[in-house]
Amino acid sequence: MNLSPKILGSALLMMTCLIAKAAERPNVVFILTDDQRGDAVGYHKNPLLGIKTPSINKIAAEGVRFENMYCTTSLCSPSRAAFLSGTYTHTHKVYDNFTDYPHDLKSFPLLLQNEGYTTGYIGKWHMGENDDSKRPGFDYWVTHKGQGKYWDTTFNVNGERKTMAGYYAHQVTDMAIDFLDDVDKSKPFALILGHKAPHGPFIPEPKYENIYNHIPVPYPDSSWNLGDKPKWIVDRLQTWHGIYGPLYGFRKDSPDDKASAIVDFEKFVRSYTATVNSVDDSVGRVYDHLEKLGVLDNTILIYSSDNGFLLGEHGMIDKRTMHEASISVPLTVRFPKKIKAGTLIKEQVLSIDLAPTIMELTLGKKMPSAQGLSWAPLLDDSKETEWRKTWLYEYNYEIQFPYTPNVRGIRHGKWKYVAYPHGDGGKLRHMEELYNMERDPAESRNLAKDPQYASIKKKLVAELAKTLKATGAKPDKMPLDMGIKSELPEESIR
Repeated sequence: MNLSPKILGSALLMMTCLIAKAAERPNVVFILTDDQRGDAVGYHKNPLLGIKTPSINKIAAEGVRFENMYCTTSLCSPSRAAFLSGTYTHTHKVYDNFTDYPHDLKSFPLLLQNEGYTTGYIGKWHMGENDDSKRPGFDYWVTHKGQGKYWDTTFNVNGERKTMAGYYAHQVTDMAIDFLDDVDKSKPFALILGHKAPHGPFIPEPKYENIYNHIPVPYPDSSWNLGDKPKWIVDRLQTWHGIYGPLYGFRKDSPDDKASAIVDFEKFVRSYTATVNSVDDSVGRVYDHLEKLGVLDNTILIYSSDNGFLLGEHGMIDKRTMHEASISVPLTVRFPKKIKAGTLIKEQVLSIDLAPTIMELTLGKKMPSAQGLSWAPLLDDSKETEWRKTWLYEYNYEIQFPYTPNVRGIRHGKWKYVAYPHGDGGKLRHMEELYNMERDPAESRNLAKDPQYASIKKKLVAELAKTLKATGAKPDKMPLDMGIKSELPEESIR
């Protein structure tokens, strides 16, 4: 069939317009760390150990930083699934660190791939512990089994397993730069770069190993102030996830304020913090390379972490709980086409909000399956935007790590209410915590048993029940006197 020059010209023009439109779509680079608490970044109002992160700070100065960013489950795999899917744990069903992301569950990388984006994942995947095979939604795939190592990790590079000599943060950055060099720039791309740091056991690279040695690291006040906390928190002190437990190489009597104990604790906190400095170097390299390639200003550059980390607060290390150090994470984003430099957002935003936001900023589309909200409207300070008043936190008891019971809680404005339904072997563990976060951001006074706050607690108990129901949870295992139960079947709990 011979086509007239006019028809051929029209077809060529249409194709050119489609290519141009695709090229105008913003790229996405999402840098995700592991266990980085919200104050372990230099732009925080009270940075941990006075940490300096000039590259991460640069993103915040040229974009937006979020003062109140939280994960909805403070555990690696469930939180990562929330970032990808925009859904709560009881919806995406990645309940623990041994469950893979469901292959039939929509994710923002898969949706972008379906719209013509070239997608890549490089670094720590951490869902499906011993499976490093390629997952749906990604054209380019680099990860490893389990946690990976700070030094000399074995990666699966697009199906070929390679042991790479060197420090993790630099290895994954090298591969990210290779991806950016090789990707077809006539199409938009989306890259997720997953760091190991600052997950423990913490091994800083030599140049940062001693940079915090001059800074005293006292135990947090709340380490010793446990009188009004639920009994399980006191019991946890000498477990693997307690401040005196053996998980990170030290076990002490409780309470232990001897000089040797303080030295161990200081090393613990300093090493954790120092691993973030290598991540900051990585961020700087990625930023500079995007600029060198001429695509920086058309790239949504995002920095966040899967969950926080307790460094002695309430006598605990690790995460899992709904305490601030466990759930607060950094979030800063640079995208000058939509974000004014130096923007500060104080609204409470969540891990489940990232996927719907990316869909709106890239494609101008909603993510129908998401339970989170796009925070794109919050970027326009000329308009008043209605925002959520309540959100849900959940953690599901793990038989492998029996130190933390089931957790169900809500933030409702300035109030935080936390319930601990039964979970360890079926034993009833109904205990509560209640805090006014405006007056008591350190959660030093548990108001749950204070008669003065009984009416507030009653309202929050009802609000938790309402929120569980509204988000599709199946309340079948929480204490009867609350009128709600946890959503996991009995066999999953035990």
